[in-house]
Amino acid sequence: MKERVVILSGAGTSAESGLSTFRDADGLWEGHDVMEVASIEGWHQNPALVLAFYNERRRQLHDVEPNKAHYLIAKLEQDYKVTVVTQNVDDLHERAGSNHVIHLHGELFKAKSSLEPSDSFIHKSDINIGDLCENGNQIRPDIVWFGEQVPMLEVAAYEVSQADKIIIIGTSMQVYPAASLVDYAKPEADVYYIDLKPANTEQLILSNPLIVITNTASQGMQQLLDEHL
Repeated sequence: MKERVVILSGAGTSAESGLSTFRDADGLWEGHDVMEVASIEGWHQNPALVLAFYNERRRQLHDVEPNKAHYLIAKLEQDYKVTVVTQNVDDLHERAGSNHVIHLHGELFKAKSSLEPSDSFIHKSDINIGDLCENGNQIRPDIVWFGEQVPMLEVAAYEVSQADKIIIIGTSMQVYPAASLVDYAKPEADVYYIDLKPANTEQLILSNPLIVITNTASQGMQQLLDEHL
C-alpha cells in the first residue's frame, strides 16, 4: 500500500509561474488594500471594484503555466497516494497533473451565486455587475474571503491526520486557519518544510520529525526528491 503524502501549498508555489504572492510587505495586494478586495465587507461596500480585481487575476491566470514545483508535486503520485491542500486559487496544480487537490480558499476559474454559495460552477471569463445565476442573483468569484467560513477546512484536516509524510511548500504559515492544519499531523508523520523564508519552526511543529529546506519551491522540491524521498 502506498504511503500517504499531503502537500500544504501556498503562494510561493505559484510565484515562479508569475503569479504574485498574496500580499506585499506593506499589506497591499496588487496595489489594493487587502480588505477592500478580499473580504466580504469589501464585496458589500464595492462589488464592482472586487469584480474588477478578480477579473484581472483571472485574465492573468490564462497567461501563465505550471512551474517545475507543480510538476514535481504531481510526479509524486507515481510512488505515493498524494493529496494537495492549497491556499492558492489558481488551477496550476491540476494543470500539472495532480489529481486530488483541495482548494481551501476557493478557485479563480469558478463562480457562484452571491446569495446561494453552494451553487458553484466553472467560469473562466470576466464577471460583471448584472451577471446573474439561474436563480436571478448576482454571481461572484468562488473565493473564500476574509470574514467567511473555510468550507473545506475539515476535509483538509482529515487528510493531514492520515498522512505519513507532510510537505509544506511556499507558505509562511502565518495565514489562519490554514496554518493550523499541520497541528493535525499524527506524531510519527515526517514533515518537510520548503520556503525561501521559513517561519519560526519552533512554533510550527511540536513533536514531528522536521526537515527544513530553505529554497524556492522548484529547487526545494528537487532537493527533497534527491535527498529525502
